[in-house]
Amino acid sequence: MSRGEKFSPFPPLDATFTTARLVDETEPVSTAFFERAAEDLARELLSCVLIHGETAGMIVETEAYLGLNDLAAHASRGKTERTKVLFGPAGRAYVYFIYGMHECLNVVADREGEPGCVLIRALQPLAGVSEMQERRNWRGPVCGLTNGPGKLTAALAITRQHYGHRLDRGELTIRRWQSRPQFKTAVTPRIGIRECADWPLRFVWAGHPCLSRR
Repeated sequence: MSRGEKFSPFPPLDATFTTARLVDETEPVSTAFFERAAEDLARELLSCVLIHGETAGMIVETEAYLGLNDLAAHASRGKTERTKVLFGPAGRAYVYFIYGMHECLNVVADREGEPGCVLIRALQPLAGVSEMQERRNWRGPVCGLTNGPGKLTAALAITRQHYGHRLDRGELTIRRWQSRPQFKTAVTPRIGIRECADWPLRFVWAGHPCLSRR
C-alpha cells in the first residue's frame, strides 16, 4: 500500500455484529483448511473471523512458527507436556502463558507430527464490543481492544482452558466470510523474539488500523 492510499476496511471499523449474524455471513472451515504449512496458513487466516461465545473479531495480523528448525518456536525444544498439542492434528488451539500476565492463542498447522503453528496477533473487533471493553477495562479506540496477542485473548476471554480445542467447530471457532474481502498482504520479520528474528513470517492486512504495530 503506497503512501496516500486510503484504507477502506471491510467491514467498516464502526460496524457491529452479533455472533449469530456473523455465523450467517460466514462459513465454517474444514480440518483440511488448517493442514498446510504454517506460513501458508498464516496468510490464509487473514480476514477469517475468530468467534468465542458472544464476542468475535476478524484476524488482521498473524505470525508463523515453523517447528523443529525454527529456534523461535516452542516446538524447537521438542515434544513436552506444554507443546504436545503442536505435534498433533492441525486446527487445534495452542494457548500459552507469557511474561506472567498474557495468554496467547496459536493455531496448530501442518500435518500431524509436523509442529508448525500460527500466532494470532491482532483482530478487528466485530461482535460483543461492550463486553470486550468491560473485560479489558478499556475506554480508548475500538482497535485498541484487540491489537496485540495478549489483548485479544483477554478481550475474547480465551485462556489456557482452551488448550487443545478444535477450532473448526464449537464455542471457540474460526470461520471465513462467504466472499473473502479484497486486501493487500504485507510481510515483515516477526516481532518481540530473539532467535531467527529476521525471518519474514509476520503477515498483516496492509494498512489496517488494528495492527499491533504499523
